[in-house]
Amino acid sequence: MKKYSIFFTINIIFLISLLLISVSFALLYGVNKQKEKHFNYKRDIEITKIFMHQYRESSVSDELLEYMKNLGFSVILDAGEIENILTSKKLKSREFKSNRAFKIRYLELGENRYIFVQTPREKIILTSHSISSDGKNIILIAYAVIFLIFILLYLSIINKLKPLKILQESVKKFGNENFDLECMTSNKDEISQLANEFHKAAQKLKKLQESRNVFIRNIMHELKTPITKGNFLTRLPQTEENVESMQKVFYRLESLIKEFASIEELISTKKELEKKSYFLEDIIDNAMDILMCEEDSVAKEFENIKIDVDFTLFSIAVKNLLDNGIKYSKDKKVVVKADKNMLVFESIGQKLSYELQNYFEPFFKGDNSTSAQSFGLGLYIVKHVLDAHSLHLKYEYKNGVNKFIIELDF
Repeated sequence: MKKYSIFFTINIIFLISLLLISVSFALLYGVNKQKEKHFNYKRDIEITKIFMHQYRESSVSDELLEYMKNLGFSVILDAGEIENILTSKKLKSREFKSNRAFKIRYLELGENRYIFVQTPREKIILTSHSISSDGKNIILIAYAVIFLIFILLYLSIINKLKPLKILQESVKKFGNENFDLECMTSNKDEISQLANEFHKAAQKLKKLQESRNVFIRNIMHELKTPITKGNFLTRLPQTEENVESMQKVFYRLESLIKEFASIEELISTKKELEKKSYFLEDIIDNAMDILMCEEDSVAKEFENIKIDVDFTLFSIAVKNLLDNGIKYSKDKKVVVKADKNMLVFESIGQKLSYELQNYFEPFFKGDNSTSAQSFGLGLYIVKHVLDAHSLHLKYEYKNGVNKFIIELDF
């Protein structure tokens, strides 16, 4: 982790803070322990004085032993046990009272505390049972709670900053014109919102780039036919018929330019549709004019119903369906059928090699397609046009006939 990283700085801050909190609690615990030790020492001294007063009157009687037990002290009279304690190498000793008759020392052996009493008659050791206050437990519990809260806070902050790392990698990809970014998050904080907005912007640019690719490839594909025809007509004598054919070529080129603009606008932005009620035959005829196909290539087997569509865009979708049907059918013909519920394009040919959804991807071509015939954009454009109209395209294959069906849900 780089030292100038935000994550490095946060880790250092949390580490130092945690260290300071731990040291503070350790000092507080130590102070509390010293207070408790001092309290027990004072208590031991006072109870030893009571013991000595009672001992002078009745020596070590059963009543005195019971009394000391009630005060939290045990009385050791066994000489061997006393000798073991006194000869221990880890024993700490300090004398706090002595005279000619008595000698009293305060002993510490590990966590155990003893009071050694030397009398003219015998040796006695009082074992002190510590009285532990709740202070240390409260300090430990408080430290555990604060430590847990601190860790949870740290994890929460790191989790909220995670989108920054993802966003950093996404920006690198973005700089290389790779718009396939995954920086979306369900969090609601400002960093997450920034990552989400960046993701949305990248998706818009991806769509725009995609539309540009479609636009360019569609131009290359669609302009090929009229340019070829125009080039051929320039070599023929300038008869009235040839001039008329040349005018049709220029009309076709003009129509293509308008079509390209509509497609580019539809794919790259949310185009507002200009929907009106049009006769289906007018739409089919317009699509045939754009396609520049022969009249006998399209058989119209429908009543001339009216449908509410954007005339220009829907004509483009119909043109692509007619083009696919003519291009890939065995007899180079398409039959158009319709009723109030559906518009059907039928052609005799091979069944699609893949599921229909695959052909909705740009530049996808099936096994029965060649690069010279198609750029794999026809159904991609159809899908976008129908989506804009909230319509759906279905595919069926029966008895050697391909059927592309637009469900007219008006």
